[in-house]
Amino acid sequence: MKAYAMVRASLTFVALCLSLLLTGTGTTAFGQDVGAEVGGGAGIFRPRNPETRKSVAKPTPVTKPSTRPGPRSNRGATAAAAAAEERVEDLLAKGNEFRDARRFAEAEEAYQGALKIKPRDARAAYGLGNVYTDQQRWESAESAYRNAAQWGPSNVDALVALSVVLVQPRTGADNAKRFADAEGFARRAVQLQPKNAVAWDRLGVALQSRGSFTNETEQAYRRAVELDPQFAVAYVHLGRVLKRQGRSSEATPLYDQAISLAKDAPTLNLIAESLQAEQQWEQSGPVLQRSLALDERNPTALLLMGRMLVVLKRYQEAEPYLKTSTEVSPRAFQPFNLLGRTYLALERYADAEVTYERAASFAPAGDRKHLAGAFGFQGVGDGYLKTREHTNAARAYQRALELDPGNKEIEQKLSKARSR
Repeated sequence: MKAYAMVRASLTFVALCLSLLLTGTGTTAFGQDVGAEVGGGAGIFRPRNPETRKSVAKPTPVTKPSTRPGPRSNRGATAAAAAAEERVEDLLAKGNEFRDARRFAEAEEAYQGALKIKPRDARAAYGLGNVYTDQQRWESAESAYRNAAQWGPSNVDALVALSVVLVQPRTGADNAKRFADAEGFARRAVQLQPKNAVAWDRLGVALQSRGSFTNETEQAYRRAVELDPQFAVAYVHLGRVLKRQGRSSEATPLYDQAISLAKDAPTLNLIAESLQAEQQWEQSGPVLQRSLALDERNPTALLLMGRMLVVLKRYQEAEPYLKTSTEVSPRAFQPFNLLGRTYLALERYADAEVTYERAASFAPAGDRKHLAGAFGFQGVGDGYLKTREHTNAARAYQRALELDPGNKEIEQKLSKARSR
């Protein structure tokens, strides 16, 4: 299988960079395109669609018709079951088509429809996880993939996808357990398909997410490269491990090799994400430009480009990338979160307030409290106070307090805003 960050200003900037690293795609958030072929994907990781009879041509078996009619009730039940199965296939095929067109809401509806007809269909659950992954809706993706792995224990695609999703760090989550689970699912995938390069790569990522930069992690990546010498993503991951081991001279050629092999947006996104994780923000720019030249509405490339520009304080340049990212992924938290920060930095407080409200509606439980802080509604309230808009400031502080009840600092600011 072939694949894929004046004293106050300075402190604010450092805090923003750290916050971006902790709440964005993260220093341990890896991914790649997974499927029969590497192609323009919707993000760093894009698993292939579930197979259906509509997408995989299968020979029609030749059988002699029975000369003995069965009971009428049996014939009716058989016909109903066949019709239901055909409807499931139609919905899966439609889900795949909508997903490829990035019509995510319609794709989600199609896969959900298949599950209503056939509640434990592993392909529908896997397809649903793909739609959520494309939008970086990690909690929903994890739930869907866990169902797919439970209902189809030998589905290597589902195991690999679940391993990918589990290493995405989430605020307030039990990351240690999830990283351990990621390793377990990757090991199962390797056991089922020992020559699957992507599965070996994911095992390396899972081990690395647990803080392991040992020989086992290195060898998992090397095995992936041996199995697929064109697998650019594995070169990136191997390079990161070697760099962490202090072997930069060995890592640099691997990055160069990955860039030379990268011919698709997902792989270029991974390289850019790796550079950003190592604080090489400006160096990630040209790589993301290449990605966007291949796929101008790739949500991950847009998000990474916006994040880079925010960290570099190039807020006006960041705005169009992040706005487009929210259009492509209208139910994803992070694009709205970063766009809100951009408006806050540009002192467009009304726009920031509206955008943070959108972010709050999609925020995972662990991130809702974060939206109450200095880079959220509290920051909006502070901005309104600077422009003497006390009523607006009180409203923003009230919203911050709803997200972080009992916060004494916000309570004090709300009381002062209301008293003016």
